[in-house]
Amino acid sequence: MERGGTVEDHAIIELYHQREERAIAESNKKYGALCGSIALRLLGLKEDAEECVSDTWHAAWNRMPPERPQALGAFFGRITRNLSISRWRRSHVKKRCGMEVLLSELEDCVPAPGTVEDALDRQQLARAISAWLDSLGPSDRRLFIRRYWYGDQVKGLAAEERVGANTLSQRLLRLRKDLRIFLESEGVEL
Repeated sequence: MERGGTVEDHAIIELYHQREERAIAESNKKYGALCGSIALRLLGLKEDAEECVSDTWHAAWNRMPPERPQALGAFFGRITRNLSISRWRRSHVKKRCGMEVLLSELEDCVPAPGTVEDALDRQQLARAISAWLDSLGPSDRRLFIRRYWYGDQVKGLAAEERVGANTLSQRLLRLRKDLRIFLESEGVEL
């Protein structure tokens, strides 16, 4: 069950299915920092991020059972990200915070949420973006996901890539343009 003091993912999932409250403590111990960093990058306020992480465990409690996630970290990360985006939207922030910057960077290549009229269109868009991501090399795919899914800062990503922030911004711009062209070729209206 434990290796190096950390409970394995399958054991944590089993704790949720057995309705053991320890599942939340183990989730927080293993994935709290990851979820906290996602929420903080998107919301910008430590208190809001902490509440989203707490809400993540509550949402996971309600979803397991019946769900049995394949990748527990990604499962928690997705919940935290979605809760953070919802919280950000509710707050009606007018300044250019992290989420607004991310959404504004993608507005030219991804339709606005209100323009995708039904679930089929959303599924088509999701499939098209997944296909585009699959067509990228590992480095570009990782960069795009880190920037636009996890909300990592350009400066931090540039440091990891050992390039300047401007160089990385240009690379992200090329990726967004490529995504736009791909989506248009797939018939997605932008």
